[in-house]
Amino acid sequence: MKFAFIIDPISKLDASHDTSVAIMEAAQVLGHEVYVTQAERLSVIEAQAYGLLQSVVIKPAVKAGDRWFSEPDWYRLGEAKWRSLSEMDAVFMRTDPPVTVPYLYVTYILDYIDRATTQVINSPAGLRAANEKMYALQFTDAIPETIVSADKQVIREAVERWGAAVLKPLGGKAGEGILFLEGGDRNFNSMIEISTHQGKEPVMIQTYLPAAKNGDKRVVMLNGEPIGAVNRVPTGKEFRGNMAVGGRSDKTELTERDLEICRQVAPALRRDGLIFVGIDIIGGYLTEVNVTSPTGIREIDRLDDVRLGNQVVEWVEKNAK
Repeated sequence: MKFAFIIDPISKLDASHDTSVAIMEAAQVLGHEVYVTQAERLSVIEAQAYGLLQSVVIKPAVKAGDRWFSEPDWYRLGEAKWRSLSEMDAVFMRTDPPVTVPYLYVTYILDYIDRATTQVINSPAGLRAANEKMYALQFTDAIPETIVSADKQVIREAVERWGAAVLKPLGGKAGEGILFLEGGDRNFNSMIEISTHQGKEPVMIQTYLPAAKNGDKRVVMLNGEPIGAVNRVPTGKEFRGNMAVGGRSDKTELTERDLEICRQVAPALRRDGLIFVGIDIIGGYLTEVNVTSPTGIREIDRLDDVRLGNQVVEWVEKNAK
């Protein structure tokens, strides 16, 4: 089979951490051809989606103790050639957020892949529908108290009612722009003005969950089924648990409440073609649904001695067109 991955420049990926690399490794180990390209290297020609593809050969990372190690020259690229993406058996859209207008245009290009021959993970329409913050709002029994607004007074009233809250930009990633809010903070108005661009752009405000200090659980889901989880614990004076800002990765188990949240989310994920997803749970509450390029495979593989990338590739094999 042929697998294509639309990723950020491969030279910038951390092979010892990156989930895309873990899935590419798995595809190669299981005997498939692997190709890479970037969002700006896609086109529509004669009503077909094309990509400037390069074959890639990867030296798999090695687990040693509590870390993954990769060699400095961990990949080798072939010649770049324009090829129809419909020649691929699977195309993984794994470009990191934010979801900008150019990102959305790329999803329109991906609509021109022939679904009779090729699986697209995740569905372009699903990516357009599923803002990683807003998508969770439909699961009202799973989320904490949440508002979305650009209005300073609406936000203040919510924060004062809750006592403390967390502000999240709707297009953010990796913990960027997340703020801890208290109504009595003398910088409150300025923080809201900056975050909403002077009231022009809505943000998400969630009641602060004290359980956040014990970790933010990332659950990796494959076609609506949980296949692994890692607990991301804030370190030092940081209140965010995101690994990108220094959060510690700890082994964890899924509680019955976690599994119930997965069951609530699963039908919508399947409906929207969101095959590979990472949901975030804090203290038994769903806080985000990550669909663009969810991470966590390397950490879960290391902590649980599993190979989630193999499970993803085997699912693609089983559901081949």
